[in-house]
Amino acid sequence: MTRLAGVDFGAPSQEVARQLIGVALLVDGVGGRIVETEAYDRDDPASHSFSGPSERNLAMFGPPGHAYVYRSYGIHWCLNFVCREDGHGAGVLIRAIEPLEGIGLMRERRGLDDVRLLCSGPGKLSQALGITRLHNALPLNAPPFALIAPAAPATVVAGPRIGISKAMEVPWRFGLAGSRFVSKPFR
Repeated sequence: MTRLAGVDFGAPSQEVARQLIGVALLVDGVGGRIVETEAYDRDDPASHSFSGPSERNLAMFGPPGHAYVYRSYGIHWCLNFVCREDGHGAGVLIRAIEPLEGIGLMRERRGLDDVRLLCSGPGKLSQALGITRLHNALPLNAPPFALIAPAAPATVVAGPRIGISKAMEVPWRFGLAGSRFVSKPFR
């Protein structure tokens, strides 16, 4: 499976990251519209796959169209979508969504009311959607996941990735133009 919701998961990560903007992501019926992503590839020093396969990052090496979930700073789970061919080591970090479904449950999981802050960062998003290590390596085309193509193409903006210490200048962060649900505004 390389195509799902109009996205070609066999494509390079920066193309997949752009294609995912506007796609609805649901986990057990809870979720919303993807408004921010970041691309990572095995030749990228900021990527988990840069040093090759390990127990932690094995899911990132394929197959495409599966989840790669890891713990950031020992605190937050982060959700990525694997892309490229099996064995390559590329993925897209889902940085933010606009909450649309299951907002009450998201509020309960996050312990706050402000809809704009529920999923405005990869750790926040994973907490709101109930993402854990149990989602690692699961296919995106089967429950608990659902990806739904947007009704119309999204207007996408790009800029440098954030929250990393290597290859920060690489413009592989993508967002929905004008969205107030991104983790950090685009310049």
